[in-house]
Amino acid sequence: MSGPNGDLGVPVEAGAEGEDDGFGEAEYAAINAMLDQIDSVLDHLEEKNDRLHARLRELLESNRQVRLEFQQRLGEAPGEAGS
Repeated sequence: MSGPNGDLGVPVEAGAEGEDDGFGEAEYAAINAMLDQIDSVLDHLEEKNDRLHARLRELLESNRQVRLEFQQRLGEAPGEAGS
């Protein structure tokens, strides 16, 4: 059966006793705080990206409408000049 780290046949107590992984409570707390900050920044960037995407889609639709109106006016202009 595997242990908590996937090690086969190593009891939890034997792996934890006498070994120092180089990280203490303060280091884990600092890493956790940094991960929380990164998560917050990524959430902010995702929201900003969503707003930008929505604005670009609005701009694209507006551009399509203006182009259609322009094409319609160009199509009507020669007929009006010939009348």
